[in-house]
Amino acid sequence: MALISARTIIKCGQLINESLLKNMRPASVIRSLSNVIRDEQKKEQGAPPYASTETETKPNEELEKLKKEISELSVKNSELLDKYKRALADGENLRVRLTKQISEAKIFGIQSFCKDLLDVADVLNKATESVPKQEINNNNPYLKSLYEGLVMTEAQLQTVFKRHGLEPVNPLNEKFNPNFHEALFQQDVEGKESG
Repeated sequence: MALISARTIIKCGQLINESLLKNMRPASVIRSLSNVIRDEQKKEQGAPPYASTETETKPNEELEKLKKEISELSVKNSELLDKYKRALADGENLRVRLTKQISEAKIFGIQSFCKDLLDVADVLNKATESVPKQEINNNNPYLKSLYEGLVMTEAQLQTVFKRHGLEPVNPLNEKFNPNFHEALFQQDVEGKESG
């Protein structure tokens, strides 16, 4: 095999520089280099090199293919980026919705539990009201301690209700407000206005 001349080495260097500047693929660079080396070897042997139009059209065709591929890839990249951003937004929306549903479920659970305990509070209130005040004395220590226990239990229950935002409303002598009151029926009473 003949030695490669300095001119061939310079042309190879120029092709490599051009390929790096144009971001050509390594396979096309290798083909171009092998064509240059083959041409130089044929020159040394006296054979005519490849036609210059053939070598010029190949890189131009490859360049057009690469430009087309780059434009297709950039379109695909923008589509994938859009899908990625939409997926992130959907995930965030789902997280916010689930957080809201969890907090609403907690509130609903507390509300239903407090509604159930309201009956217990009413029974305790009626129990303490039914005990005559004159019977609560030191002569009857069992009744006195039972009454005090009921009062303390009722006070503790009211404290728990207030902590969770439930406060007693006294509807006597007030006009009906559907936001606070619950009516079963309406009755006309002398001396009271309607509602």
